[in-house]
Amino acid sequence: MQDAIRVVAGDCTTTSDGRDARRERGEIVALVKPDNTVLVHDARGYQPAAWLTRAETVRFTDGEDGTRLVAGKGDESLRLDFHAVHGRAFYPASPSGPEVGTCPDCDGPLVRSGSDLACISCRRTHAIPRDADVLGTPCEDCGLPLLRVERGRVFEVCADPSCDPLADAVAAEYDGAWPCPDCGTGMNIEWRRGVRAVCPDCERVLAVPHGTTDATCDCGLPRFETPGGTRCLDSTCDAD
Repeated sequence: MQDAIRVVAGDCTTTSDGRDARRERGEIVALVKPDNTVLVHDARGYQPAAWLTRAETVRFTDGEDGTRLVAGKGDESLRLDFHAVHGRAFYPASPSGPEVGTCPDCDGPLVRSGSDLACISCRRTHAIPRDADVLGTPCEDCGLPLLRVERGRVFEVCADPSCDPLADAVAAEYDGAWPCPDCGTGMNIEWRRGVRAVCPDCERVLAVPHGTTDATCDCGLPRFETPGGTRCLDSTCDAD
């Protein structure tokens, strides 16, 4: 089952090989997450008693000797031999986060999970800028929420970049407005792993930071008020 957590509980001998080699027995609950991370929980504390993060292989077998789970990644392995199984099940799993709207595809709840909007019903996801604020207003064209993003000034754009591209909005505002620090040509705005200012002549590239412009640097480029402080568009600029 895709996007599910597998749970097995019972009397188990856990054998870890690798950096933390050990062998323990007890009544535990084992979780296998969708990314193949295996977690073993017992009655002690809040941390797992054993784990293997993002295993390359996870294999369940049922035989005369009982249920066995073997997970491996490189030189590390985690083996669970169940002497008695108290219960086992699959449970649906999805990204979780603050609810920010309704999925326009299936009317399911839409949540923000890191740099994604995710529907917990149909599982469709939409990547958004990590610094964006999700507004409560849906886009009139596609139904996804509008975003508030700072790139020189505040822009409100659709969460779907194919519907209302952030780069197009920034380009309409700033294309040609910022002189290249190398040759002085007005720089163009484009999107490639973020908004960038690119010189059409010498191909100098400057990443447009998160924030709004608050002044002009001595070098002639704008200064940005960012979460980390005030800085020039050119991160290498040493002008006062």
